[in-house]
Amino acid sequence: MSIQWFPGHMTSARKKAAETMAMTDVVIEVLDARVPEASSNPMIRELRLFRQRPCLKLLNKVDLADPVATRAWLDFFNAQPGVKAVALSCKKPGDVARVPGLCQALAPHRNDGTKLLRLMIMGIPNVGKSTLMNALLKRRVAAVGDEPAVTKQQQTFDLGSHMTITDTPGLMWPKIEHDSDGFMLAASHAIGRNAVIDEEVAAFLGNLLLERYPDLVARRYGIAPERMEALDGVGVVETVAARRGCRLKGGAPDLEKAAQILLTDYRSGALGRISLETPETRRAMLEGDRGISPPAGTPPSA
Repeated sequence: MSIQWFPGHMTSARKKAAETMAMTDVVIEVLDARVPEASSNPMIRELRLFRQRPCLKLLNKVDLADPVATRAWLDFFNAQPGVKAVALSCKKPGDVARVPGLCQALAPHRNDGTKLLRLMIMGIPNVGKSTLMNALLKRRVAAVGDEPAVTKQQQTFDLGSHMTITDTPGLMWPKIEHDSDGFMLAASHAIGRNAVIDEEVAAFLGNLLLERYPDLVARRYGIAPERMEALDGVGVVETVAARRGCRLKGGAPDLEKAAQILLTDYRSGALGRISLETPETRRAMLEGDRGISPPAGTPPSA
């Protein structure tokens, strides 16, 4: 199954974002720390590079991500010109308080205080943009929800005496090029449920977890080590159904309910700190898509 999701309002949101970019000094791109590159919209990069705008990449939900993978991603992004990357939780006031100063450092031409520093928050749905906006302003100005695409239009506010900030709707791109990106985004709840089949997303997630975090799966669902080797992604979902008593009338396993449990356990952090991609697995995936064999010892791609 290929996952694609581009609700109608995003076409007009992209056009409006391009207009606002022309009047922006620094782009704040909010990413999901568990899937930093998969959650980076190529249209945002295209828009900011066209206007030559610096970018502060915020790897949000860092408390849910694998810290080793996060360090690798910070090195990866900070090696890019015009980019500063930091990992944080938008739910922690101390983390959010650093953001204005980081933006100021990316726009030294605005340091004299005579002209406004204009900031713009961008990112795909459900990565925490509205949570960041509310935390920066210390009041609730943006709707926050557990479903993607809650914000539908731009809002601009004063942030101190010499700074403005614009919150934008979550933007997807018209075609997700790599199937694994679609599955990682669906597993991380960045794509509306109407565009996915939970059992297939959970099976994808199960396969990936078996490759990279088998101990977390075994501990969470009480699976004996000798049984782990025989499991695949579907087997993980079936095991969750058995362990959590997910049954349909007649006794058959309720795989839809089990899939939702697995996805919720990943999204909430109940499984542990997990990253679905690293710079190395990303490189291996891209080389595989181009028909290039990755070097020996390269970790499995997402």
